[in-house]
Amino acid sequence: MTLSTYLLYVAAVALLIATPGPTMLMCMTNALNHGTRRAMTSVAGSVTAVLVVMLLSAAGLGALLAASETAFTTAKVIGAAYLVWLGIKTFRSDASALSVDKDAASTPRRSFYLQGLLVGASNPKAVLFFAAFFPQFLNPAAPMAPQFAILALTFMAFEFAVLTACALGVSRLAPLLRRSGPVRWVNRICGGLFTLMGGLLLFTRRNA
Repeated sequence: MTLSTYLLYVAAVALLIATPGPTMLMCMTNALNHGTRRAMTSVAGSVTAVLVVMLLSAAGLGALLAASETAFTTAKVIGAAYLVWLGIKTFRSDASALSVDKDAASTPRRSFYLQGLLVGASNPKAVLFFAAFFPQFLNPAAPMAPQFAILALTFMAFEFAVLTACALGVSRLAPLLRRSGPVRWVNRICGGLFTLMGGLLLFTRRNA
């Protein structure tokens, strides 16, 4: 893998990750509703999901989903159902300062890590994407493991940086939003977006 190829990969990854999606929305809503620490725990789960999806793609799951309509549809429906459920939960949440403090004391962080993991892995097209995307930047004449490690770590670093920036940025605004009162409407909008993303996922196709 040449330097020019790697820089092209970096540009593609930066553009992809900067595009709003379910993981970014999840980190922002968690920062607003549950505080910085819980949001950062969900960031860790999302970054872990990226690594898992990459490994599954390398292990051949991407080829399976591309070849089997049943496998792809099953994964798609499960992912869409989870996003819709998360949307309904977000829509109904109430993030007053008191509720945030109470939630921080009662909800274990592993729940937010699991949420980040599930949201990050909810789209089966992500597996297909990595299965098709990575080979474009690999040099078949060079050892694969070092190249895969570089590409994977680069993607994870960008994912972590962008999601962290979103979580910390919203955390700074959260106290003002709670005092001024629009949090309920923010949750309703974000919940609607989660539900919309889940619905759109149902209409995705393997060859889309």
